Amino acid sequence: MTEPVIIERQTRETTIRVDAIIGSGVSQVDTSVPFLDHMLTAFARYAGIDLIVRARGDLRHHIIEDVALAVGTAVSGLVPRGAARYGERTVPMDEALVQAVLDVGGRPYYRGPIPSSLYDHWMRSFCDAAKFTLHVRVLRGTDRHHVVEAAFKALGFSLRQALADTGSVFSTKGAVRLEQS
Repeated sequence: MTEPVIIERQTRETTIRVDAIIGSGVSQVDTSVPFLDHMLTAFARYAGIDLIVRARGDLRHHIIEDVALAVGTAVSGLVPRGAARYGERTVPMDEALVQAVLDVGGRPYYRGPIPSSLYDHWMRSFCDAAKFTLHVRVLRGTDRHHVVEAAFKALGFSLRQALADTGSVFSTKGAVRLEQS
């Protein structure tokens, strides 16, 4: 079991607190943006991360972006030394079919898009903060809600797979250690 990771982010625009630990996917999310709450609840459930998120801010865009940065930072702190590192999942949701392919190996990159500029930006901000590589492919779908939700669920499932502690380091470089002071 990993230690809980707590991130507090405060700017003139937002105040955010994220508590995360690898667990059973239980969440308590209150961001003041109901659709974001719904997506984070699905993400936590499928990732197997117990997640508490509290956020307030001036604009919906600022809340969504800053929550992504805080959640990404928190989740990066959950990556075990012997993480499986890679994860992939394709999720159907009614007419939508979305694939997420993830590498938690420390290189930030996002390739989408998903059909919502706000939630596409969430994915990019999450990856930048977590230093994860994520490719999301929308294979089909006409209902934007279904496509975005399938993307969050696919990300969650692929993260669960990538965070599995194998006891081995999956890199020809060995363990990469970065320190920030």
